[in-house]
Amino acid sequence: MKVIVRKQGEKPDIPVVIHTEFIKLQDAMKYANIVYSGGEAKSLILEEQVKVNGEVCTMRGKKLHPGDRFEFMGQSYLITIHAPV
Repeated sequence: MKVIVRKQGEKPDIPVVIHTEFIKLQDAMKYANIVYSGGEAKSLILEEQVKVNGEVCTMRGKKLHPGDRFEFMGQSYLITIHAPV
């Protein structure tokens, strides 16, 4: 059994469901409706406002795989894979 411990008041992860092996960071931000364009995502990433797996990431083409997390403005997003029914 997996137990997740969170600090009091900490927001739960928002799932970002993908149907491929990976998704690039800037595309994940667009897909999660955080930004409207790749240019906006690029600016935020280069301004070091995005973390991937707990570390600041400045690579907009960073490949995110299921299980990876990215954070923006205090909210965490979890990359998950579409499970076949």
